[in-house]
Amino acid sequence: MADKKSREGLTVVIAGASSGIGRGVTEQLAQVGANVVFAARRTEVIEEMAAALGPDAVAVTADVSREEDVQRLYDTAMDKFGKIDVWINNAAIGLIGPYTEVPAEDMRRVVEINVFGMVIGSHFALRQFKEQGYGTLINTGSIASKIPFPYYMPYSATKFAVTGLTEALHEEVALEGYDDIHVCTIHPWATDTPWFIHTGNYTGHRAQLKPMDGPEVVVDALIGLIDKPQKSVEVETKVEGAILSHRFLPKSTETLNAKYIQQLIERAPPAGPTSGALHEPMVEGTGVSGGIREMMEEEDK
Repeated sequence: MADKKSREGLTVVIAGASSGIGRGVTEQLAQVGANVVFAARRTEVIEEMAAALGPDAVAVTADVSREEDVQRLYDTAMDKFGKIDVWINNAAIGLIGPYTEVPAEDMRRVVEINVFGMVIGSHFALRQFKEQGYGTLINTGSIASKIPFPYYMPYSATKFAVTGLTEALHEEVALEGYDDIHVCTIHPWATDTPWFIHTGNYTGHRAQLKPMDGPEVVVDALIGLIDKPQKSVEVETKVEGAILSHRFLPKSTETLNAKYIQQLIERAPPAGPTSGALHEPMVEGTGVSGGIREMMEEEDK
């Protein structure tokens, strides 16, 4: 668990906050006094969060792929608090299955949310930070930003794009001499969140990965970037080890990872095709945890 230092006066915008990592970050920051302005498509879920978290927690219904929605998120934060200290782009959705069997309209939607949503959010954040002269932008990548994940192609491709976008922005801000503006990427391992419930899935099997990290380690690492901004953070030793292996043994690492992913998919319980929450939000999956680890443990018994 991250430290409980006071965040009084800190204003944080969080995109993608109705479940998983985004919800965990929102709740933890609000509990230590931060002003949080947070967005997701599920109005009822985020309004319930805001009511529970207090007057300095503000919910904004937004689809991050729509510029007018992100404009409203930005305007709400500025109107309410007059500044933005931290902007966290966390909204993302998955899509898995054999490439030739995944609908093109679903792949387009993944790109709209995971890439264009990140582009728009980063644009609003950095323009405000340049006007203020300071600020921290945090974009959520993945282990799938660093190593190709077959059958997760749409997701892996978009996460490679997120890392490329964020690292390019990091260098651009440095070239322009903004010493107090920080651009960061966080790369988690597969994490037990409702992502696996919401993902589009055409594999014929339930969406799951082994092993999984708990969401709390990612929440803590992300909040840690507020105090100690870094260009890139790899969450936990599994990510660090995988990236190191890929650096020195790229072909072997990619081949072993690909075969492992294939085996995990084939061994998972059967499931029908679904576009998940790509086109419309789902009622299911509103917690920080997805409960996937417990489900897999019960089945293993």
